Amino acid sequence: MESFTYCVPTEIVFGQGAEDNTAAEVAKFGGRRVLIVAGGRSARRSGLLDRLEKQLDDAGLAHAAFEGAQPNPRLAHAREGVRAALAFGADFILAVGGGSAIDTGKAIAHGAANPDVDLWEFWTRRRTVEKSLPVGAVLTIPAAGSETSDSAVLTDEQSGQKRGLSTPHNRPVFAVMDPALALSLPDFQVSCGVVDIMMHTLDRYFNPVATNELTDALAEALLRTVIANGRKALADRADCHAMSEIMWCGSVSHNGLTGLGGEKDFAPHQLGHELSARFDVAHGASLSAVWGAWAAEALAAVGPARFAQYGRAVWGLAGEDAAVAREAIEATVVYFVALGMPTGFVSLGIGAQSEQELAALAEGATYGRTRTIGSFYRLGYDQVLAVYRRANR
Repeated sequence: MESFTYCVPTEIVFGQGAEDNTAAEVAKFGGRRVLIVAGGRSARRSGLLDRLEKQLDDAGLAHAAFEGAQPNPRLAHAREGVRAALAFGADFILAVGGGSAIDTGKAIAHGAANPDVDLWEFWTRRRTVEKSLPVGAVLTIPAAGSETSDSAVLTDEQSGQKRGLSTPHNRPVFAVMDPALALSLPDFQVSCGVVDIMMHTLDRYFNPVATNELTDALAEALLRTVIANGRKALADRADCHAMSEIMWCGSVSHNGLTGLGGEKDFAPHQLGHELSARFDVAHGASLSAVWGAWAAEALAAVGPARFAQYGRAVWGLAGEDAAVAREAIEATVVYFVALGMPTGFVSLGIGAQSEQELAALAEGATYGRTRTIGSFYRLGYDQVLAVYRRANR
């Protein structure tokens, strides 16, 4: 038995037509002056923002739009959003989109509630978030799980650093999850989302603690579900049921449920963050590019037992631990390829890197050799460099 404390306060409104409840949810949680934070042009072009703005108008709620959130959300853009929120007098942030828009919305909420603190102070742990504005989310891209998670990432373009922040104040008060809103996504975004969902689960599943049986079983069931429905969604882009399964998996993968009683690892995420910060590659693609290399190094260092359990429970493999462990890693990498995702630096589109650049990546991931990453397999500078070398193909 492993002990834990668990609370996810986000109210979830799930299913086709769920978007129609957005204004009522905002009002329920006290919103009267709403800053709508959205990504690129797709939310406006699809008519979703217009529909949401009409809902808010009909409910008598004042609103202003702040658009332009980008993948690997930018610190400078979030700072601009804080200024917009303060100028408007916002008392509620409504984030519309995927993880980038939602993470940007969380950052703006923290900044608007703490106007005397620069946002980067929170992300570099020099200051602690003690208050924030309420955030609601309308999810259009199932991937990051930010709609129910306590996490958010920002990238400082000036320093080239991408940092994550976990705090209870990052939990949205509600999440509207309508799978129909994700049916028009490009294949690549669907694939990136599936990889991200898998990694949020695997980065909890691979941990040094023998977690509770139910925790493992939930993680394994989620992985089987998202793997199967990732295939279905790409085969039939009108399959709303498959998309609904992916969307629900995305939230559960990152709200803490699949890791209760364990110690989070998240080394692949840290390795991927460095690639995203330096090369501005898609988050999901950075993860698939390094996971096989990380797994091979971890298998050699830690042994096959956990990988073998994963192979049997998720991939239906049988045999001795050592063989099943290797086959499980290979099955995962082959699945990434089937999704059209990269499995190394060349297929990621950044090309094979020089030894000098690999060393710079390892320096960045370890904050100048001042930290280790991971818990299942703890990586210092030398181990990080070995993973990057293995992925450099």
